[in-house]
Amino acid sequence: MSAANAANPAHPPVLPFAVMCLGMFVALLDIQIVAASLQDIGGGLSAGQDQIGWLQTAYLIAEIIVIPMSGWLTRVFSTRWLFSASAAGFTLASMLCGAAWNIESMIVFRALQGLIGASMIPTVFTSTFHYFPGKRRPLAAAVVATIASVAPALGPVIGGWITDTLSWRWVFYINLFPGIGVALLSARRVDIDEPDLKLLKDADYPGIALMAVFLGFLEYVLEEGTRWNWFDDAGIRRAAWTAGIAGVLFVWRSLVFPRPVVDLRALGNRNFLVGCILSFITGLGIFSTIYLLPLFLGYVRGLSALQIGTIVCATGLGGFLGVPAYMLSTRLVEPRWAMAFGLTMFGLSMLGFSGITHDWGGDQLFWPQVIRGFPQVFAVAPAVTLGLGSLPMSRLKYASGLFNMMRNLGGAVGIALCGAILNNRTNLHFERIAGGALNAGNSAMQQLLLALQARFVAATGDAAHAKVLALLQLRALALREATTMAYGDAFLAIAAAFGVAVLLVPLLRKVAPQAPGADSGH
Repeated sequence: MSAANAANPAHPPVLPFAVMCLGMFVALLDIQIVAASLQDIGGGLSAGQDQIGWLQTAYLIAEIIVIPMSGWLTRVFSTRWLFSASAAGFTLASMLCGAAWNIESMIVFRALQGLIGASMIPTVFTSTFHYFPGKRRPLAAAVVATIASVAPALGPVIGGWITDTLSWRWVFYINLFPGIGVALLSARRVDIDEPDLKLLKDADYPGIALMAVFLGFLEYVLEEGTRWNWFDDAGIRRAAWTAGIAGVLFVWRSLVFPRPVVDLRALGNRNFLVGCILSFITGLGIFSTIYLLPLFLGYVRGLSALQIGTIVCATGLGGFLGVPAYMLSTRLVEPRWAMAFGLTMFGLSMLGFSGITHDWGGDQLFWPQVIRGFPQVFAVAPAVTLGLGSLPMSRLKYASGLFNMMRNLGGAVGIALCGAILNNRTNLHFERIAGGALNAGNSAMQQLLLALQARFVAATGDAAHAKVLALLQLRALALREATTMAYGDAFLAIAAAFGVAVLLVPLLRKVAPQAPGADSGH
């Protein structure tokens, strides 16, 4: 099937599009599939907690570098062969991750996994506009949006179940079957464009290098800043300066070079600019909540990987329920107002999460998560149709990578901000609890302390030691409450970001559905 007969009924686009969606699903799933299994992987590889965090950091750094290059890569190698090679390489890297013998090899293989598999994500967004022009596009956009929002949420669920049922190595080995299938079927069925290897000769290699340095070091600063107390650390300061200088040079190079690897000029289109900002905020919300909930359930509630995964899966249920509702809304209201509804509902769900307490578990989190998952397709799909759909097809490939990068960058920024909020607000709340409530004048606290001492005396027979243990127990309770309050603050900050997003929606213009073969834009 060629571009000329993309909409020809004799060449149905459902199978190649479904194959590409499966590849995108696996690539997105693997961002968070290790989230609920980090402790098991660390134990299996004898790694410390500071090293284990790099399993996600390495993947994200590699992925965020390649995603904006995907448009240029498809022009060079064609969508078919880029997607097929990405799926095959991703599968091989997954097998290497499963066979890793120490934490250093695992980090290298995770980076390789993100580097090779990244192109599958934005390529699917572009194929939506090729395979489904006109009125069929909202349904295809809804499918892609559902995958983009639900796959990361299902990562901890699937990873936790596999880890508890088999072993953490099967978290990576499980990619073998879909990976091989996607690689073979995409090579056979996907036929959107032709390769143009001549583009390698005149490529903007300095721009590629500057972009890689800029995004790589920026992602490092965002991921590691909280751990090293941000700019108090010399390494973080050097990385931030490097990212800043490389970023300025990259923007300058992209604007003056006639054939840049990333089309920054597309940001002159108002719909695309606003769409990128909304994609950033949506990514911030989706990835941050996926980061916060397993962390809360693991460290505050002390649940296992399987228990965490089971609880978190309610978000995916909400996401699936939202798809038919979104499809109905496309017939009744403008995409802008559907998007405003989705962003508003997501923000309100975050307000619901801000009232979290230390005893919240599956029962308390079920409906808040369903309410969070339900509007995600409303928030993501219209951004695709209104942002990318406002550009001509000739610019779509280059712009799609930038659009998708903004969502992942929003996730990285959101996780970094939430990490900083948890760190700073936990300390603040603990000082307030210790200084305000835990004093000699608090009779309830005194009774609790006496009860704890009596229990420890009965267990140890040592009154002095029992008093120390009781104080430590009291401190642990205060820290638990302070930590829980900090999680509430983080959810409140996400809600505020979505409040800003809702205000930006009216800036979007209507986009008329393009007829097959159209190449119009602003």
